[in-house]
Amino acid sequence: MITEISGGYVKTEKEHGITTIEFYHEQGNSMPGKLLEALAQTIHSEGVNSNTKVIILKSGGDRAFCSGASFDELEKITTVQEGAQFFSGFAKVINAMRKTPQFIIGRIHGKCLGGGVGIAAAADYAIAVEGADIKLTELAIGIGPFVIGPVVQRKIGLSSFTQLTIDSNTWRSADWARRKGLYAELHPETAGMEESIERLSFTLSHSNPEAIKELKREFWAGTENWDELLKERASISGRLILSEHSREAIKKFKSKIKTV
Repeated sequence: MITEISGGYVKTEKEHGITTIEFYHEQGNSMPGKLLEALAQTIHSEGVNSNTKVIILKSGGDRAFCSGASFDELEKITTVQEGAQFFSGFAKVINAMRKTPQFIIGRIHGKCLGGGVGIAAAADYAIAVEGADIKLTELAIGIGPFVIGPVVQRKIGLSSFTQLTIDSNTWRSADWARRKGLYAELHPETAGMEESIERLSFTLSHSNPEAIKELKREFWAGTENWDELLKERASISGRLILSEHSREAIKKFKSKIKTV
């Protein structure tokens, strides 16, 4: 099954209880609102599908895993309501991931920026390859990682999250991300990553789904208020993205891309 949007898609493939969800966008796997909406809906649909025993979440292409928010879309936001609606897209994806009764294995094949770090953090078990470096770019464009903050902090701790947030122009290596707990495994080559994902997904597809459901509830204990919390956080980002600082930062960023 495939859901196409302008410049990208979300598709699912199923085999023996293993559902692979893949998202893609031609601009470095950045996330416009319609792609976020389609991804959240797909994750939710598979979460309530009793035939799905485990979910693999991946992105297409061979470069970035996810470049975060679409700058084209950020540039078009003109009201606080529009801003809040856009950033709520990331909230919906994260909440869909935490609510699935199945474990989600994240296949992190490349760099993660901004919201991409949040999606990696929301995976129950992220398996990455060398070069899957991370950076939280939000402060550099005049906002902050408000929506993804709770899920990233939950995974790597307040100190490491603070470092990423404050030093928003510096990449942290994939090994740094592994040592901090964002990645459960880090492989030197793609083949090793794929082999590990295949092994773990096979094992989980044959495990007791009731046990997995109970374990997942325990692992995500304390996040029951996130439906409202992340919505509130989206409103903060939606307001800040309208600032003159953010407008200028986005223009500079886009002009830099065009000159490369």
